[in-house]
Amino acid sequence: MARLTGKIAWVTGAGSGIGEAAALALAEEGATLVLTGRRVAPLEDVAARIRAKGGEAHVQAADMMVGAQVAAIGAFLEEKFGRLDVLVNNAGLNITPRRWGVLSMEGADELIRGNLNSAFYAVTVALPLMRKQGGGAMIHTASMAGRLVSPMSGPGYTAAKHAVVAMSHSINAEECVNGIRSSVVLPGEVATPILDKRPNPVSEEERAKMVQSADVGDLIRYIACLPPHVVLNEVWITPRHNRSLIATLERKL
Repeated sequence: MARLTGKIAWVTGAGSGIGEAAALALAEEGATLVLTGRRVAPLEDVAARIRAKGGEAHVQAADMMVGAQVAAIGAFLEEKFGRLDVLVNNAGLNITPRRWGVLSMEGADELIRGNLNSAFYAVTVALPLMRKQGGGAMIHTASMAGRLVSPMSGPGYTAAKHAVVAMSHSINAEECVNGIRSSVVLPGEVATPILDKRPNPVSEEERAKMVQSADVGDLIRYIACLPPHVVLNEVWITPRHNRSLIATLERKL
């Protein structure tokens, strides 16, 4: 029997990359999916693939940076299901002009709203539903930039993802008494569309050596299927062929 049969899972940023992979993996475990993102067409494509395999998926498009739109998803979850068992808090973004020398106020605002505000909005919507039912699992996609500081990700993305890591741990500190578990996943380089925003192009050969979206989707599936008395607080997933480490090895010190 699928391990998440009868469970409701809400995935943000579900139209591509890690969110898409997580949604498909959770559907394979029997979960009913609620798919959120800004673009309807990719969400409908993911939903169609889930339904084609006998699963259930509902498209709820929204801009996760707009609190009112996120609140509307919460109202849908309450009215349609009256519960939420798994939140995959995955929506995020980066921009090309990311270093301090070129970062504008508008760019900083986009980075913080897209990576931090959106994550907080999803949590505030999910918590009342999970508290009411006495439990639930939250899985947040951060980044290695949430623990390490380097020029690659840029200061705005790095600061926001550090905050997402802290947010997840703070949820466990307060909500463990309500049966709620919060896990934060810190991927290294993953071959997702966000790489297209890099200032320096990433080749297909390099992308093939990276962690793939399906790898992170399988990890999210594993976390979601853990027994209720267990929480995987924080986990890193990186490519074996780690370009940052290799660059360090090749430096002439």
